[in-house]
Amino acid sequence: MENASPATPFLSDVKTLRERARKHLNSGVVTDSYVGDASKTVEILQAVLATEIVCVLRYTQHSIVATGLASEAVKAEFAQHATEEQGHVMQVAERINQLGGAPDFNPDTLTGRSAAEYGAGTDLVSMIRENLIAERIAIDHYRELIRYFGDNDPATRHMLVSILAVEEEHASDMLDLLTTHGAGKP
Repeated sequence: MENASPATPFLSDVKTLRERARKHLNSGVVTDSYVGDASKTVEILQAVLATEIVCVLRYTQHSIVATGLASEAVKAEFAQHATEEQGHVMQVAERINQLGGAPDFNPDTLTGRSAAEYGAGTDLVSMIRENLIAERIAIDHYRELIRYFGDNDPATRHMLVSILAVEEEHASDMLDLLTTHGAGKP
């Protein structure tokens, strides 16, 4: 079998890579080979950031106010999820910064930019349900974004894939809790 030669070289020669790296240094990670739209990516990631912050706030509030006979284990689960969502906040904020944007933590516009709603809940079961709903929203949103970024921004796509895996785990955890504490599936 004969190897077909691609129309364009797979890798640039070292001289070309070095020359390109020296151009536009103030653009940081956005080099000539970045085929995405950095400003659009930052705009999208601002919504992702807001979603993650809202999730941190909701899980944190639930980890404090949940009550009931079996609430201690659920509160611990909520607290763990809040910590993991905070990690997502930091990942997304760092990516926004890498792409030349400033992460928007403005509380006045947070819920308007977030895909998820705050959904405080009034009792243990409604808190679990609100968290499951928010996770399902995040899962669908991140799947769409992963498809959108495709090969245009593999680093952002990879970050979202890793966050998606955690969000799916959170949704599974919330479904288990809802089944245990909510007398069946939602």
